[in-house]
Amino acid sequence: MAQVAEHGPVEVRRSARRSRTVSAYREGDRTIVLIPARMSLAEEQRWVAQMLERLAARESRRRLGDDALAERADRLSTAYLDGRARPGQVRWVTNQNSRWGSCTPSERSIRLSHRLQGMPEYVVDYVLLHELAHLLVPDHGPRFWSLLEAYPKTERARGYLEGVASAARLPHIPGAREAEPPDLPEYPEDEPELCG
Repeated sequence: MAQVAEHGPVEVRRSARRSRTVSAYREGDRTIVLIPARMSLAEEQRWVAQMLERLAARESRRRLGDDALAERADRLSTAYLDGRARPGQVRWVTNQNSRWGSCTPSERSIRLSHRLQGMPEYVVDYVLLHELAHLLVPDHGPRFWSLLEAYPKTERARGYLEGVASAARLPHIPGAREAEPPDLPEYPEDEPELCG
């Protein structure tokens, strides 16, 4: 069953192997809810609503506000760019769906896509540092990349973002055997699992 919620499309996956657990996670812009095959439609609707609420609550606790993002930019600039990159404004935006971040050096402004919220901290730090480096070097030449060499997780973060972008381009194949996400602990139905 697929439905669209205020947080994007929701896909419910029923599994005969799943007997007592309910779990949910984000997959790109979709929410996947895994439930036992025997669950009634009323139980499914109740659990989907509950899991969406729990995911949203967890994500809102995780999100950095614009002020915290600006403080983080200052810390990164000090740690990796000798404090030379000083943005006038750093903020989250919801209108960047093809880029993770952007910078306007003439205005000293940095914008990060809301799609980064909830990703690992090292990934957000990398994108923020990438945009900070653009305040010093506007292009992607050798001088620019040399600025990012000091950040130890540059390659790991780039790989993560490339994986997310590649996964978003994969077609969903109806009827394909759907595997449960790996390495997820099982919780009884009264303690739903949140992952993603």
